[in-house]
Amino acid sequence: MGQGREPRRVRAYDEELGAAVARAQDGDEAAFASAYQLVQPGLLGYLRGLVGDEAEDVASDAWLEIARDLGRFKGDGAGFRGWTTIIARHRALDHLRRRRVRPRPVMLEQDVLELPDPRTTQDQALESLSTEQALALISTLPRDQAEAVLLRVVVGLDGPAAARVLGKRPGAVRTAAYRGLKRLARQLGAAGVTEENRHTLGQSR
Repeated sequence: MGQGREPRRVRAYDEELGAAVARAQDGDEAAFASAYQLVQPGLLGYLRGLVGDEAEDVASDAWLEIARDLGRFKGDGAGFRGWTTIIARHRALDHLRRRRVRPRPVMLEQDVLELPDPRTTQDQALESLSTEQALALISTLPRDQAEAVLLRVVVGLDGPAAARVLGKRPGAVRTAAYRGLKRLARQLGAAGVTEENRHTLGQSR
């Protein structure tokens, strides 16, 4: 999923987000609200994969830190998504340490289906993840694979940005995402998701 292959929809989304963040840094509160609305669905979906039902509380803590440190951020819309995800992940891990619970992927909810779509037509597994059935299957993946898939598909980060969030090498994150998506594709195939009905499933949002 190289940067040059990102769909126009994702590029337009990041352009809108980058413009909103720039205005927010100049003190425009409405622009900050716009940036929040663009980022929050993906961030919340990702946090649900880490802390389950307490995702909204963790997201609130993260946004307080984001608002406080907004002036320190430097970058574009894609960079802002990565930066906010790093903050949210730190808050989630702090929360889990207090609870002494390991992160675990959970079923994603309907709002995740409304995110800007970072898929490429060459990737059959990503194509299948447009369905609620496929999103629910993320909960069955090992933790490293689930988190890599969440970052790539739900938050929409590219490989290097996802690696920065996880503190891992890009190659390790790409491998985890690939294995997770391959496993999902096998599960979807076993459930009857074939090339013939894949397009139909892609329309069932």
